[in-house]
Amino acid sequence: MVRSRVKRAVAATAVAGLAALGLSGCSDEAKRGFLPATDTTDHTQAISSLWVNSWIVLLGVGIVVWGLTIWSIIAYRRRRGDRSVPAQTRYNLPIEVLYTTVPFILIIGFFVGTVNVQTATEAKATPAYDGADVQVQVVGKQWSWDINYLTDDGAADVHEDAGLQAQYYGGDTFDESDLPTLYLPVGQEVKIKLDSRDVAHSFWVPQFLYKKDLLPGVHNNYWTFTPEKEGTYPVKCAELCGEYHSMMLMNVKVVSATEYEAHLSELRDRGNTGALDDLLDRRQDLKYESNDTESQQSAAAVTEN
Repeated sequence: MVRSRVKRAVAATAVAGLAALGLSGCSDEAKRGFLPATDTTDHTQAISSLWVNSWIVLLGVGIVVWGLTIWSIIAYRRRRGDRSVPAQTRYNLPIEVLYTTVPFILIIGFFVGTVNVQTATEAKATPAYDGADVQVQVVGKQWSWDINYLTDDGAADVHEDAGLQAQYYGGDTFDESDLPTLYLPVGQEVKIKLDSRDVAHSFWVPQFLYKKDLLPGVHNNYWTFTPEKEGTYPVKCAELCGEYHSMMLMNVKVVSATEYEAHLSELRDRGNTGALDDLLDRRQDLKYESNDTESQQSAAAVTEN
């Protein structure tokens, strides 16, 4: 009687677990592997598919392993009154070949899938590529971001105000309006040049499912993609870069082409022409040895804030 109840309880638990797993797979969030988005850029769908399909394969492997484990526990348990020693098998060549070959095949499959997606994502992320509709320069610094909008040939056009790190005014909140914001036009291909003023940083937009490092020195990284959904997306530094790393925040605002051009015109009207140069230091205070009026004006704006 007791055994019967235990069996029924185990069966009911297994059915409930499978039902919950099946129902959770019906939600949009589960279908995209609990990732934040899949339609924000032209690359997110491929990245999401790689992630979800990898988990499906791994879940299948897990079900097989768990099933065999549970079956072995039940089938080969010691029966009441049985005091004999089970047959001892030292080698089992088929099983050894199986548990060596299957992981090897899975690793090769994951490797090939990852290389294909990364190659497609990085295909245009080169300094030589000049087919993008919009070019932007994002410069990381301890602990904020500077943004320069470039012309089609990569020359400086206009810039946002010098970036300030997130300012906390009490508790765990900060003023979002103080954060630098990168404007991008929806549906147009964007090429971002990534630079660092001091140490290594990483430009990470979680909703875009991708990040790119910013390296100090002569090396530049590039990121090319097409924003496909209007909205405001938070940006974080994903490379530990010092004391206030967690406050190195920014936003990407994807808007219509008309609104994008209007924003650039507004920057020109405010006098934000040219680029924020590399004389801005890491702590956002002044160390200028240049007579460049534009740089001094940018520095003064930082000091006033």
